Amino acid sequence: MTINNRIKGVSRRDFFKVAGTYGMSSTLLAAGAFGGAMTTANLAAAAESTYDRRFAKDAKFTLKFGAAGFNPQNLLIERAGALEFARDLESRTDGEIRVEFIGNNQICGQTSCVEKTQQGIVDIYAASTQNSAGGAPYLNVLDYAYMFRNRADQYHFLYSPKSQELLRDPYEKNHGLKFLFSHAELRGIQLGLAWEDKPTVTSIEQLFGTKNRVTGTQLGRIAMKALNLNPVPVAWEETLDGLKQGLIDGAETWASAVAYANMSPVVSQSVHLNFFCGTEHTAMSASVFDSLGGELQDAVMESSYWAQTHVQAANEAALVKTVGMSDPMLPDTIFAQNNVRNAFLSDAEIRKAEEMCSPEFQPQLWEEWRERINGWSGGHDTYQEIYDEVRTIDKDTLPENVEPRRWWKG
Repeated sequence: MTINNRIKGVSRRDFFKVAGTYGMSSTLLAAGAFGGAMTTANLAAAAESTYDRRFAKDAKFTLKFGAAGFNPQNLLIERAGALEFARDLESRTDGEIRVEFIGNNQICGQTSCVEKTQQGIVDIYAASTQNSAGGAPYLNVLDYAYMFRNRADQYHFLYSPKSQELLRDPYEKNHGLKFLFSHAELRGIQLGLAWEDKPTVTSIEQLFGTKNRVTGTQLGRIAMKALNLNPVPVAWEETLDGLKQGLIDGAETWASAVAYANMSPVVSQSVHLNFFCGTEHTAMSASVFDSLGGELQDAVMESSYWAQTHVQAANEAALVKTVGMSDPMLPDTIFAQNNVRNAFLSDAEIRKAEEMCSPEFQPQLWEEWRERINGWSGGHDTYQEIYDEVRTIDKDTLPENVEPRRWWKG
């Protein structure tokens, strides 16, 4: 549920009444700190306390944070870290930076947040790198098929100084945006209700010829075409209707995205192809960052690091305990309540898919985009260098056991 309906027991009307008194950001930050159900009275008390703390002194900078479709409720499902980052940054700077959090697609959506940050309409944004790749094509660098074996590889790369060299610096140079932190999952095919009575998918061949929604990523399309998955561009906001009406067989996205977007009622099988990144990242305008001055810039980086460590632990727990991405599935998870079946493919099937579509086995499919991205990067062989870096850890490393590092310190 979202604040368009109810947040943890508080009606939409009461939520906006509290927000009218203490401001939307203070109310959202307060709501995000609750672990369970709340009443209107204790939300108001928390919002008042949050407001008093945030406005105890005049802020030197007030930063607008456009957080696509996120709110305190769905950020407890997909733990993207947006509210935790905002709360920590305000606290760490003792109120010198104040963050105006604007979610629920009120100021920007999955595909438009990146452009509105480049235009200066917002200062910070949260959206998937794949949806943002339409406006910032360098983000395609994360989307080579099967470059990452698992979520541990993704976290390892995000913490690695190599991410500064291969992702963050070129992203800033090419698009004027500073990549701060990200959640990490891998994408699969989320099949609609037409697959409800069909056997659980165990082989890639069962998906051949299906029609599936694709995001803004150009590289994702390459992989999907090679796997005979017929990519169809559909806006994230329209995907639920497309699945409900049977206009598409499935959607390429990840498990917690299905859960947070209330898509579970129209998804019957979550097929874990794990073929490229699903990364719900937070970034900010580089020019705004540059304007902050050294001490506050350090605070942004430390809050980003703190948020990254939070996301790493919290999203791994939420995948099992909240979403239901496990075998066996825990009862009362979102997938269990909506009869979404997990389809975990065998190592042999994943290998088969990899041999069909990855740059390692099908280099000719990727040549044009690989050359383009390598040029934007300043001459790196981006695929090979990221591929090699993430394989410096054991493939059986658990995501929650990846060592956190301050990537900008080398």
